[in-house]
Amino acid sequence: MIKGNAVIGQSGGPTSVINSSLVGVLQETSRCDFITGVYGMRWGIEGFMNEDVIDLKKENSDTVDGLRRTPSSALGSCRHKLKEEDFEPILKMMKKYNIRYMFLIGGNDTMDTIHRVEKYCGENNYELIGIGIPKTVDNDLFGTDHTPGYPSSARYVAMSVKQGGILARDMQKVDQIVIYQAVGRDSGWLAASSIAAKEREEDPPHLIYIPEVPFEDEKFLADVERCYKEYGWVSASIGEGISYADKTPVTSSTVRDKFQNIEFGAMGGVSSAMVLHRMACNKFDFRGEFQVVESLQMCGADRVSEVDVDEAYRCGVEAVKLAAEGKTGLMVTLVRDDSPEYHCSIGTIELEKAAEGAKPMPDDFIAPSGSMVTQAFIDYIKPLVGELPRYYNLDFNKVSI
Repeated sequence: MIKGNAVIGQSGGPTSVINSSLVGVLQETSRCDFITGVYGMRWGIEGFMNEDVIDLKKENSDTVDGLRRTPSSALGSCRHKLKEEDFEPILKMMKKYNIRYMFLIGGNDTMDTIHRVEKYCGENNYELIGIGIPKTVDNDLFGTDHTPGYPSSARYVAMSVKQGGILARDMQKVDQIVIYQAVGRDSGWLAASSIAAKEREEDPPHLIYIPEVPFEDEKFLADVERCYKEYGWVSASIGEGISYADKTPVTSSTVRDKFQNIEFGAMGGVSSAMVLHRMACNKFDFRGEFQVVESLQMCGADRVSEVDVDEAYRCGVEAVKLAAEGKTGLMVTLVRDDSPEYHCSIGTIELEKAAEGAKPMPDDFIAPSGSMVTQAFIDYIKPLVGELPRYYNLDFNKVSI
């Protein structure tokens, strides 16, 4: 193995367990005699180009241990799309700090970044091993059963929809509808995860709308009317990126980020949840609420999934083990087996394939109605979120005189 230093970066949106992956990398590299120094990118690849680099070997071991259960991105994050003029200064930094091992933790765009950097270094006769570590609450990376970060966010969403639904149920004489908007620009994995806390037919959510299914105004209103007649109130969980059949976002937002992705949350102005809320309230003369929590579902460490903490750490460890084998250009993946008890092993996928685009929910996870999920998805999501609190209902026995 070539001797040299390693650099670690975190990119994109945070999660409750992205630091657990960081700790996995740090603790495993400490066992590698061929990795002499371990540096951290302050503010991702953008900070790296500005020589904002820290020495992670100087961090206190108690601090490193504590990071395993600390939410958000300890190194700081960025959303920088690489330009052609970026590669030369990146290679210059690699040479200056003798970096031969690069680990980036992130989603699709991050996998694209490390793939392009590793490829550029190879084309310029600089040996660099690049390994990607998956992270995204959207759960839309190809090649992995799920992404670290998703189970904890799914747990947050499930509990939020459950608890907000209980409030809405008990306030139905005042407010008749509640709409929860989850992160998910192109895929509905997170909005769909709200089903994990549903125990009975009347429990929230009553309706689920995801970007994979074209949204229809009239169908939505018919669904709302049906649920109101049946339950006396309505709970809906929606993905932020729901769109009409012609791909027009329900929000009609035109605000875009640096990657030219539409902003559906606070930056986008009118949210999808607000549009649906207005639509239902105007049609049926309802009152109600819509909830757009944005980053809270990405870093709710008080609702973390234990499966998630463990798997995020394992992915960090396995990334270093792959590097120790001389492997490069890969992203670590989670592979679920078919055993009755939940179990995931570690696999890999080429970085280029992981960065291809968003992975949608498969058809067999989506109910024929288009506004609910199937038992197959429920079986998929429940082991990830773990055991959820149980809440009780009064029997409402009438007084007899």
